[in-house]
Order: sequence, then structure tokens, then C-alpha cells
Amino acid sequence: MSPLSAARAALRVYAAGAAVVLAQLLRRCLGGFAEPVFPPQPDRVAIVTGGTDGIGYATAKQLARLGMHVIIAGNNDSKAQDVVRRLKEETLNDKVEFLYCDLASLTSIRQFVQKFKKKKIPLHVLVNNAGVMMVPQRKTRDGFEEHFGLNYLGHFVLTNLLLDSLREAGRPGRTARVVTVSSATHYVGELRMRDLHGSRCYSPHGAYAQSKLALVLFTYHLQRLLAAQGSPVTANVADPGVVDTDLYRHVFWGTRLIQKMLGWWAFKTPDEGAWTSVYAAVTPDLEGIGGRYLYNEKETKSLTVTYDRDLQRQLWATSCQMTSIPDVTQDTLLG
Repeated sequence: MSPLSAARAALRVYAAGAAVVLAQLLRRCLGGFAEPVFPPQPDRVAIVTGGTDGIGYATAKQLARLGMHVIIAGNNDSKAQDVVRRLKEETLNDKVEFLYCDLASLTSIRQFVQKFKKKKIPLHVLVNNAGVMMVPQRKTRDGFEEHFGLNYLGHFVLTNLLLDSLREAGRPGRTARVVTVSSATHYVGELRMRDLHGSRCYSPHGAYAQSKLALVLFTYHLQRLLAAQGSPVTANVADPGVVDTDLYRHVFWGTRLIQKMLGWWAFKTPDEGAWTSVYAAVTPDLEGIGGRYLYNEKETKSLTVTYDRDLQRQLWATSCQMTSIPDVTQDTLLG
């Protein structure tokens, strides 16, 4: 990516964010965001990545309030015990726990899955929420560009390794669910298959948007595989909107200033941002339905290119090669 392309990527990302903020402001002026009513979820188990902060914390809290056994997968050991304690107090639910998982390390992800499976408990919901946003150029422990490696590949591997648990827990009429958090920046993202790690010219904005685009393509292909296999598991994408969290520390100073001055009004609260993820995880309206892009608890269209099945397959195959995950596409969809 040339310097000019990098500048264009930044402008597109900020334009996409500004459009969402304006829409949220309009909605706030017209009455705001009404909290949905969700059905109780006793005896169900959920994993939420990045559940110690922001939208992830709010998602874990709302699922726990519904009676779910919530496992927070995160890499912040220092906050973990305090977060678990607060969640238990706020939700009056003792079935909240933390398991260490660094999504920037394939080894750590595999260790997390092993620890979870040793518990011998079912898994009904996986919320792929964690992520970094517009960080300086740096690599994961496995040598991947951090946005692509953590936001996308980390969740790609985690989901694939937990699919057997999800299949075992799901059943017709009560499917298990994979909920993957993307964002409106995917609309301005470009998937650079020949340079997924931005090695030629790095753009934090382009890399972030690409990771969110990859998550949508991944979800749609995953849903096709699950449907073809007859699995009692569905996969959907949740778009939280622009939310007032700590993720903005690396963005343009003007955006941080707007967040500081108007975030309480123009941005969604973490609770409001989590509603779409929770909706995707528990609503009866989506029973047996996957491959949807959800925004403000409603289905909407994602970027046109995300429906390109050849691109979905290409990204999936490349991801399998990068992470040593077996690619079952040929046998499942073409066999």
C-alpha cells in the first residue's frame, strides 16, 4: 500500500465512523436506543473474548444476567479477578469465570481450548469480540500483522477448535451460536490477498478495516460449511456501532477530542453497543438462522464483496494454511 493509499484508507475509515456517529446522534435526538428484552438463558454456557473491558465486559454482564455460565477469555490477568468479582456482584450470578487466552498467540489459543474442554461442560455460545484498533505496525507471536493476526486469525483458530464443542451442545430447535463482532469499517475495507500483513506499506486504518472485512467473509463461509454439514450451530456477525470505549487511544487526535467532548451523547454506551451481540446470541428470532449481518438488532446488508463465495473460500483456505487448521471446504461443499 502506497503512502497515498494509506491516506485514503484513513479518510475512508474516519468517513465511515462519522456517518455512523451522525446516524446515532439522529437516533438519540429522536428518542434514543431502547433496551431489548431478552429471554432467560439458564443452563447455557458462553465464552466471550475480550470480556474484561468495553463491549466485551458489557456482553458478558448481560449474558450473566440472563443466567448463563459465562467464561471470559482474555489476556489481562491483572484485571481478571476484579472483573469476575464485579460481574458476580452486578448480575447476582456466581457462574462467571476467567480463563487466560492471548489471541495474538496460536499456542495460547490452543492451551485455552484444552483448559476449557477439561472442564467437561457444554458450549452453547461463542462471542468473538476481542480486538485491537489502529495500533502501530507490530506482529503477533506467530509473525502475523497484529490486526489481521489477533482480530481475525485468532478468532478463526479459536472458533475452529471449539466447533466440536458447539456441535455437541447444539440441537435442532436450540442451536449453538457463533457471534463475531465486526464494524462499519468493513464497508471501506479491502482484502489484499497478496499482502495481508501490510508488509509493503503499512496503514493502521487499512489493516483494521481489512481485519473487520475478513471477519465478515469468515462468518459467511463458516455458516455455509455448518449448513452443508447439517450442524446444529449458526454463525452471524454483530456490528455494535460507534461505542464509547478505550479502543480509541491510537486514533487521530481529533477523533479522541470528539469522543472526550461528545462521546456521552454521540457514541453508544458499552451496554448499548453490546445489545446486538447479545441479540445474536440469544434471540429466538434467529433460531436456526445464520449468515446474517446484524446492526441495531436488525439484519442489514454488508459490503457487496462479502457475498463473493470465491473470495470467502480463498480467504478460508489461506487462513487454514497460515494456522495449520484442516480445510474441510472441498469435502463439505464440493465433495
